Amino acid sequence: MTRHLRIPVADTVLDANDTGGPGRPVVYLNGGYAGQRPWRPVLAELGADYRHITFDPRARGKSGRSADNSFEACLSDIDAVLEATGVERPLLVGWSYGATLGAHWAERNPDRVAGVVSVDGAMPYGLTGEEGRERIRRLFHRMRWLLPLVRPLGLSAKMTAAEHAENNIEVNEITAAMAPVLERIACPVRYVLATSGNLGAGDEEMEAVRASLDPVLARNPNLQISAKVDSNHSQILRKDFRAVARAVRETEAAVVGQR
Repeated sequence: MTRHLRIPVADTVLDANDTGGPGRPVVYLNGGYAGQRPWRPVLAELGADYRHITFDPRARGKSGRSADNSFEACLSDIDAVLEATGVERPLLVGWSYGATLGAHWAERNPDRVAGVVSVDGAMPYGLTGEEGRERIRRLFHRMRWLLPLVRPLGLSAKMTAAEHAENNIEVNEITAAMAPVLERIACPVRYVLATSGNLGAGDEEMEAVRASLDPVLARNPNLQISAKVDSNHSQILRKDFRAVARAVRETEAAVVGQR
């Protein structure tokens, strides 16, 4: 039976759900401003063979606001969830921003993680420099009226448009510099990549983002592509949840094979 948790952390409270059970624990890391809902098809596809733990990082979904919405703060949210649930050596399954969180957490905690599934994220590419920062700020400024309207749908965070933009600028700078992080990861990592464009980035730009993985894949055999799917970045969990579930199973099999 799924257990609902409210987890105090720093100046806020995180909303989490834990299905329990004896299977390998899987901790799901949401997209940058998304809630837990998009993971439902993946959870249903994997079923009771796994213990599923979903949560909303600070200022997202049903979690509370925080004065610190930084990447480092969101990494610490993972630790808080693991402590509250008593989970050891989970699989981390992250989408977009969550995939970057998962890769960084795995690199820093090699003895505490079993493996990572990256859903169209954790790729060493980002919009940087003043031109990139201004592009991001303009995008969120244009969406400023929309963000509060889509927040109940789990499509934006409890942040202003300017805070959304700065959060996005930060993660772009982190991903642009993350090739060394990916090269050091010692656990199995499986990627599920979309092949179409994304809000704010067309097909050609997203192809360049995904191609940035190729040198890293060549240098670290722990990282492999599980699937490339037809959907775009935003639709991937809804349209290609079966591919994500297969990647989870492949990662678990690779973990078992390493023993």
